[in-house]
Amino acid sequence: MAASDEWTTTAERPLAQSETAEGLFSGTYVAATSCFAAVMFLTGLAALAVGPTLPTAARDLDGLSLYPLVAGCFVAASLLGGMLGGHWADRAGAQRPLAAGMVLAVATLLVSGASTSIWQLAAGRFLDGLAGGMVTVSINTAIGQAYPERLRPRVLALMSTCWIIPSLVGPPLAGLVAEWWSWRAVFFGLAALTILPALVVVAVMRSPSWAAAPAPSEDRPPRPALMVATCVSLGAALGQYGVSGWNMHHLLFTAGGFALLAVFASRLLPPGTWRAARGLPATVLLRGLGSGVFFTLEAYVPLLLATERDAPPMVIGLAFTGAAVAWAGSSLVQGRLLEHCPRHRLVVAGALVQAVAVALAVAGTLPSTPAYTAASAMVVAAVGMGMYAPSLTVLSLTHSPPGRQGYASSAMQTTQNLGQIMVLGVSSALFNACLDAGSTDAVGYGAAFGLLLAPCVLATVLATRARCA
Repeated sequence: MAASDEWTTTAERPLAQSETAEGLFSGTYVAATSCFAAVMFLTGLAALAVGPTLPTAARDLDGLSLYPLVAGCFVAASLLGGMLGGHWADRAGAQRPLAAGMVLAVATLLVSGASTSIWQLAAGRFLDGLAGGMVTVSINTAIGQAYPERLRPRVLALMSTCWIIPSLVGPPLAGLVAEWWSWRAVFFGLAALTILPALVVVAVMRSPSWAAAPAPSEDRPPRPALMVATCVSLGAALGQYGVSGWNMHHLLFTAGGFALLAVFASRLLPPGTWRAARGLPATVLLRGLGSGVFFTLEAYVPLLLATERDAPPMVIGLAFTGAAVAWAGSSLVQGRLLEHCPRHRLVVAGALVQAVAVALAVAGTLPSTPAYTAASAMVVAAVGMGMYAPSLTVLSLTHSPPGRQGYASSAMQTTQNLGQIMVLGVSSALFNACLDAGSTDAVGYGAAFGLLLAPCVLATVLATRARCA
């Protein structure tokens, strides 16, 4: 069957599509897929290019002391953006939050690029996280609302491959622009690149072929209270800032942040998430565990290489590039070659691969091992995430009743960020506790990495609770 026929076979069209709109539907399907790919490409480019420029921007704005807050604003705001975007998508379809997120993304890049103070830069990063959360959840929701179930793994794999080129060219290109010109040019350049895809997305998603029927009122999840969403986002921001230091001042921020998360986070997740109830709750919890392991490795392995192993910047850069390529390649394999494998088994495989990566990271703390041992941990962990993350996304969409894909996508986004914050926070606390006890840095790194085996084992045990009936 030709590729164009595969996308438009009557048996594989979403039920919401009308037979009389076949030509419009086919053209819109292809155009929307292209737009999604362009959006994910630019999202990856912005995420990977902006990060290396933030320290330079903070220094120029005399705000190095607030750098942890600037760095944490994006993650905290993406929680709020994911929550609001997901529920908006369930009420009115994915096209509106996606279009709004793209327009907001352009505006926030301009705000950050024009920063005259560290607080304006922090505000820009917060709004960028809000836009990023809305865009990511909206794309996942659009895939769940309009793509047939059999094609979802392939489309999700395509979204992952859109990060390959940004991972190769984003960081070095941003560094060159910041060094030869200005860090502001990085933000303004990304804004210019994003304007055209934003306009195209707005035009394509206005098509009636992508209009999703709202869920029946009795099946809709309750609209999240703004106070709840804001408190979770604030708690995440406080936690990110608090774990950057370990004096009484930072400990108070950490305690306040985790208190807010403990009180309000459960209200934004499916009932039974923390006890891994079968179906969507277990799927959502697994997303947080896997993300926490990967992003903690991504945070600490480069620090280990730079401070303990005196690794050249090229090795650290190659670790990031290799991880991005490995994630995309692994995602592509699970989407095409392993599409008939039960998704919960791929989750188990991904968790086991992550455990191997943790073991490599622990081994990399030993002076007798080469620096490449620790660097390879990031690449191996990315292979695990390439199997782990898309499989969980497919499972979450499968477990979602019609009209509630946005709720499931926002819950996945929420636990992804919560997992990143909480696992990294606990590892950081253990690392600093070891240092305060007089241990060497290598012992502290080893303890922080070793702790990550716990979520890997837990994910392996709980994966069967996420399988489809």
